[in-house]
Amino acid sequence: MTESAAASAQSIRIGSREIYYGWVIVAAVSVTETVTWGIIYYGFPVFLRPMEQDLGASRVAITAAFSIGLGVAAVAALPVGRWIDRHGGRALMTLGSCLATLLTFAWARVESLPALYAVWFLMGLAMAATLYEPAFAVVVSWFREGRDRALLTVTLVAGFASTIFMPIEAWLLTRVGWRAALTILAVVLAVVTIPIHALLLRHGHTTARSTAASAPSMVPGMTLGEAARSLVFWVLSIAFFIGNFATAAVSVHLIPYLVDRGYTATVAAAIIGWMGAMQVPGRLIFVPISARLGARWMVASVFFGQALGLAYLPFIALVGTALPLVVLLGASNGMSTLSRATSLARIFGARHYGAISGAVALGANSARAIGPVGASLLLLGLGAYPSVFWALAASLVVASLSVLIAGAGVKVEE
Repeated sequence: MTESAAASAQSIRIGSREIYYGWVIVAAVSVTETVTWGIIYYGFPVFLRPMEQDLGASRVAITAAFSIGLGVAAVAALPVGRWIDRHGGRALMTLGSCLATLLTFAWARVESLPALYAVWFLMGLAMAATLYEPAFAVVVSWFREGRDRALLTVTLVAGFASTIFMPIEAWLLTRVGWRAALTILAVVLAVVTIPIHALLLRHGHTTARSTAASAPSMVPGMTLGEAARSLVFWVLSIAFFIGNFATAAVSVHLIPYLVDRGYTATVAAAIIGWMGAMQVPGRLIFVPISARLGARWMVASVFFGQALGLAYLPFIALVGTALPLVVLLGASNGMSTLSRATSLARIFGARHYGAISGAVALGANSARAIGPVGASLLLLGLGAYPSVFWALAASLVVASLSVLIAGAGVKVEE
């Protein structure tokens, strides 16, 4: 069902103005994604050092908990997507927020590494039920027209999660310590996300199916099995795995590499910060460029932009400026999450988007968990950072070309 055809049945009146309810969904998950990413995902690095001191453990041992959580979230993405396709996101995302709240309270009270690992194993389930994949699935169920703008809005707002929450978390850390800070943040997480998920989320397909029972093609889409029998599904899955692996590798290894090249740690950290800031304009230009180029060329361009950024890294000290790196990697990384959401919806349709997105996220999010360690192993094998960056860049070029070739002739929903 198109947005215009559904408006009379799926709208809310605010004063004299009638608003399509899909945009209420967009506003709701924009807020909850910002808060959840800000507290759960970006809170961990802020509290990393005091956790090391309190638990008497190494940085590797502490960060292993985070990797465990990301790994569990990746594995859980597929069943979460299937559930949302069938039942909508309200119950699952509400329970996910409740679980995340309880686990944040528990995180503030851990006294040993096994306890930290147990908390973050379960936190992986909470992240799978509350972060981008379920939010995107809920949004996609409401839109055919204007879908790219809706997804863009969510990622733009949630893109400020680190900007908003990391300074707050650092301030709380200095004032009350990491345990009390997490307790306060758990309250914020509960007060904001649980009622929004419980009271505002609805599933767009439910109404669409009931009003268009005689015309099921109005909510089109392949099943996961049908998608998995297509070449483009596997090409996209592998390509997004490579892209996320490269992004995770750079995020961890860029500072030591730049310090070795004569940059101070402060300047190196600032470069990473500017790369994060560049994600916002990257996402802003994504929709108009994607509308002009089409999904296949846009996704391929994202991987090619990441490849150029990585290929520039070995020459950064010679050229003397990090600006091309900031622009290329920052903008491309910002577009990557959005390109995955929009391309899967366009190519495979909206009806089973949750399951298909979850299957692709299984690889993409696993890459985020293993990227830092994987890059360290590459460094051992290849002997130097420039060789690692060139290898990753070459892989991304292959991914970009593969998307173009595999996507040729594929029918894309526009």
